[in-house]
Amino acid sequence: MVTLPRLMVAAPASGHGKTTVATGLMAALARAGHTVSGHKVGPDYIDPGYHALATGRPGRNLDPHLVGEERLVPLLLHGAAGADLAVIEGVMGLYDGQIGGDGFASTAHVAAVTRTPVVLVVDISSASRTIAATVHGLMTWAQPPVDVVGVILNKAGSARHAEEVVRSIGDRVPVLGILQRDDGIEAPSRHLGLVPAAERGDAAAALDRLAAQIAEKVDLEAVVRLAAAAPALAEAPWDPRVALGFDTLASLAAQPSSLSGSLVEQGALAPVSKPGLGGRRPVIAVAGGRAFTFRYAETVELLEAAGAEVVDLDPLTDSELPEGTTGLYLGGGFPEMHALDLAANEQLRADIRGAIGRGLPTVAECAGLLYLCRTVAGPSGQPAHMVGAIPADAAMAPRLTLSYRRAKAVGGDLLSRPGEEVTGHEFHRTHLLGDTGGQPAWWLDGEGGPHPAGVGTRTLHASYLHVHWAGHPHLAARFTEAAAAALPITAALR
Repeated sequence: MVTLPRLMVAAPASGHGKTTVATGLMAALARAGHTVSGHKVGPDYIDPGYHALATGRPGRNLDPHLVGEERLVPLLLHGAAGADLAVIEGVMGLYDGQIGGDGFASTAHVAAVTRTPVVLVVDISSASRTIAATVHGLMTWAQPPVDVVGVILNKAGSARHAEEVVRSIGDRVPVLGILQRDDGIEAPSRHLGLVPAAERGDAAAALDRLAAQIAEKVDLEAVVRLAAAAPALAEAPWDPRVALGFDTLASLAAQPSSLSGSLVEQGALAPVSKPGLGGRRPVIAVAGGRAFTFRYAETVELLEAAGAEVVDLDPLTDSELPEGTTGLYLGGGFPEMHALDLAANEQLRADIRGAIGRGLPTVAECAGLLYLCRTVAGPSGQPAHMVGAIPADAAMAPRLTLSYRRAKAVGGDLLSRPGEEVTGHEFHRTHLLGDTGGQPAWWLDGEGGPHPAGVGTRTLHASYLHVHWAGHPHLAARFTEAAAAALPITAALR
C-alpha cells in the first residue's frame, strides 16, 4: 500500500476558476515547504504547464480514454514519486466527460478510480443562497456520491455577499477559503484556451501574486489535513521499462487480472523489442521552445527507457538539427502564432526538409504536422513558409476541433501496423487546405464516419492526432528502433 496525500480540485462547470485555484494551491503549498505534484484530468497540455511552473516538477495528465482506466493510479503514483502531496485539477464540470460516455473520463470518474477527495471551486459572483443548492447537488447527485470534503468560494462581490453564501452552505461541507473578484490573477487566453506559461514573460510574477493570495485567503493547514486523509493505494507506480515489456515478469505482474480488450490495453500488450543499439544510442531531437509546448512527460520517459538519448530542439532559435540526430519528434503547440518567426529560421527549415527527404524517422503531432507543411497562415491570414516536407498548406479554421478519437492504422508506417487501433484526441483551430497525398497515417472516427488523416510512410508519421504513449508504449519502441537504424545527421550529410 502506498500513502499519497492528495486532493482533486473540481467545479460545477468550466469558468469557475479551477485552473486559477488549483495552480495557486500548488504554488502556495510549494512555497510553504511541501513537495507538490501537479496533475490534470483530461488531455489538456496548457494547464500542466502552469502546474509545472507552480511546483517545479513536470505536470502530468490523467485521462482514461488516452491511457486506460487501469493506468490512472499507476501514472498518478509515478508522477507523484518523491512528493508529499498531490493536487489534481479536474476538467470542465465535475460530472462532464466523454460525450455519450455517461461520465467516462470526467473529474468524478477519475476521482473515483484514484479514490481522491474533492474540493469544489465555485464562482459565486452571480448568486448567493443558490450556491448552497449547487454544492448540495454536486455532493449528492451521483451514486455512490463523490467524496466532496471542502469548497472554495471564488469571485465574491463583498464580505456581506460571501457571508450569505457561507451561512447558506452551513455545516454541509467546510468552506476552506473565499477569494474576491480579482481579474489580475486570471491567465490570458486565446483560441485554444489559456496562453501557455512558457509563452508568458510575466508568468512567474503572476504566479507569485496568485500564490500569495491563496496563502492569505485559503486555509492551507486544513487543505493539507484533508489531503492526508485520502486512502492508501494498492497499485504499483507506472514504470516506462515495464510498460515497454523489457522486464517481462514485472510487466505481467503489473497487468490487470482481467483484460477487457480495450484499445489502450491492446497497445500496451503489443509485442515490442528493445532496439539493437550496436554500441550507439539513437539520438532523438524533441521540439520545444515557445512554439512547441505540448507533449506528455511520459513520451520522453518512454523514449529514454527504450534506449534513446533525447535532446532538445527549438525551431525558433536553433539553426540546425543537433549533431548525431537519428530521429525527430515534433509535438504540439502554436506554430500558427509564431509562423513568421519560424519562417525566418530558413536554415533549420532547410536542414529538416533535407533530413526528412533522406529518410530521418520523424513523428509529427498537430503543430508538428503544420510545421512540416509548405505554408501556415496564422490569425493575420498571411501565409508563412514552413519546412515543406508535406505537400500541403494550412490556415486558421472557422471553429475549434476538440474531440476524443479512436484511430485505425491504414497500412504499415513508422509507428503503426495495418489494422492497429489507438485512442487519442484532436485539439486545434487550424485545418489543411487540400489533400496531403499518399497513404494517410490514420483513419479517424468522427462526425460523418471514418475519414483519412495525416501522412504515414516508412519514415514519417504526421497527423493532427495526439496520442498519449503511456497508453500505447509500442509506438515509442518502434520509433526508437527506427531511429537506432537510421544514419546520424552529420556535417557530411547536410
